[in-house]
Amino acid sequence: MRLLSESFSDGGPIPARCALGKPHPTDHFTFSDNLSPHLAWEGVPEGAKSLVLLLADVDVPTRPDDVNQEGRTVPYELPRGEFFHWVLVDLSPKTRSLAEGAFSRGVTKKGKSGPAGPQGTRQGLNDYTGWFAGNPDLGGTWFGYDGPGPPWNDERLHHYHFELLALDVDRCPVEGSFTGPRVRAAVAGHIAARATLVGTYAIYPRAR
Repeated sequence: MRLLSESFSDGGPIPARCALGKPHPTDHFTFSDNLSPHLAWEGVPEGAKSLVLLLADVDVPTRPDDVNQEGRTVPYELPRGEFFHWVLVDLSPKTRSLAEGAFSRGVTKKGKSGPAGPQGTRQGLNDYTGWFAGNPDLGGTWFGYDGPGPPWNDERLHHYHFELLALDVDRCPVEGSFTGPRVRAAVAGHIAARATLVGTYAIYPRAR
């Protein structure tokens, strides 16, 4: 399979309109348009019965000590982890593209509802659920797509991995509210094909 986008090129920058956050001249960070990007694919195997789409940032700081702290930066060398921005399952194998903005337009404070999603899909919880936990204005259950919002002082350019999986089952074997790691574990042994696409994003102007 091959995965591509008209919103950005493979290995290139994700546009700010597809991000949750963007630079602000005095506050460092402000919410952006948060449009889900255009995605298209080809080469889905004939026997595929459903599709799964995962999006994860693989450059998330593993320690929060310096994150978004005035007068400090998150060191480039700091060990990094994974942060899921989108977990989409039960997409029809006949689908060949998703229009820009089809799954998200704007930031929904406290998160979008779920798991029922557009086009008969189900959407899992993204990791903003944990990030905003305890925040009286933003805390809630964040289902579906919410785009890049890396620390505004992070020295590292963040890489966002889109992964499309063609499955040999009609319905992804997860129930209730689910997460990216749960989906990965559930589909092991059911993957007929996969395709990846990588975009980059940063708010810190000297990220590398």
